[in-house]
Amino acid sequence: MSINPALLVLEDGTVFRGRSFGKMGETFGEAVFTTGMTGYQETLTDPSYYQQIVIQTAPHIGNTGINDEDDESSRIWASGYVVRDPSRMASNWRSKRTLDEELVNQNIVGISGIDTRALTRHLRDKGAMRAGIFSQDIDSQNSEYFINKVKNSPQMKGADLCGMVSTKEPYVVPAVGKTLYMVAAIDLGMKNGILHNLTTRGIELTVLPVTASADEVLAAGIDGVFLSNGPGDPETAKHAISVTQEVLKANRALFGICFGNQILGRAVGFETYKLTFGHRGINQPVLDRTTGKVEITTHNHGFAVKAPIDKISDTEFGRVEVSHICLNDNVVEGLALKDKPAFSVQYHPEAAAGPHDAQYLFDRFTNLMDKNNA
Repeated sequence: MSINPALLVLEDGTVFRGRSFGKMGETFGEAVFTTGMTGYQETLTDPSYYQQIVIQTAPHIGNTGINDEDDESSRIWASGYVVRDPSRMASNWRSKRTLDEELVNQNIVGISGIDTRALTRHLRDKGAMRAGIFSQDIDSQNSEYFINKVKNSPQMKGADLCGMVSTKEPYVVPAVGKTLYMVAAIDLGMKNGILHNLTTRGIELTVLPVTASADEVLAAGIDGVFLSNGPGDPETAKHAISVTQEVLKANRALFGICFGNQILGRAVGFETYKLTFGHRGINQPVLDRTTGKVEITTHNHGFAVKAPIDKISDTEFGRVEVSHICLNDNVVEGLALKDKPAFSVQYHPEAAAGPHDAQYLFDRFTNLMDKNNA
């Protein structure tokens, strides 16, 4: 474990001193906290964390090491990593290497040994903000030098990032077992867990880059279209919004998750806005207003759809209702179109390591395709 000193510097001038964790150097991103006590490997490899410095509120991280099966994508996307007490050893039968080794291998700069509880409380009070981690030559400069570097780094609001994490070329993921549906998936930052939950329900997926045209999407998505999760400000994803509008006009069944929910919301005419500190973690209570059921769900979003929760809205594409809300703060967590075969949720029903309360939504998608094709 490293004994080299490191700094976490927030744009409001707050400085935390700790030890280097992972690669030595410097990195910048939006500082966000996640409340999961497990699933750190899935968190790091979730493309939605692109250009974000992830803070783990759970104090002890890394005890099961890193394996080759649980990645949500091909690499770590988080720009930096903050933990309080990294495990000194990895103990799991599937572990191939330690978390610290994986961070070094993938050039991820991190920091450990800081009071992540105090940091989380600060972000809950002040909001998510730009930050930097520095672990080289930190004694040669004063705090103002590092604060200014953070203030000169990119902001998340207005950031167009989904093109940076999307596949560059289309590819096909075959259905597990008999093929029952042909679906086009627009990759805005796709997670492997989503691919698994779709293909195990008899769906053959054609995964398309975010630049795909509406004609390409409709040609591949004979039965339905899926909008994936992803990073950045949804207001900037104008092409994906336009394509989604064409899918709705074609009356094709559509399902969106996370960023996909925001894209659908903007496609039907709602605005989106940046949350103060966002929802991230595996313990968010959400009400499914169509069934009255409360689910414990996994979230990772810093933006949300602005839509009325007390009435059905009339839009260019017919009536739209808010189908799910977060019980902590009434943030919109799902949309359902009443006159088109389309719905979406803001949270992650595919979440690994869990919870799995909302996996029924993938069955809701197949049922929607069955009904739409009848």
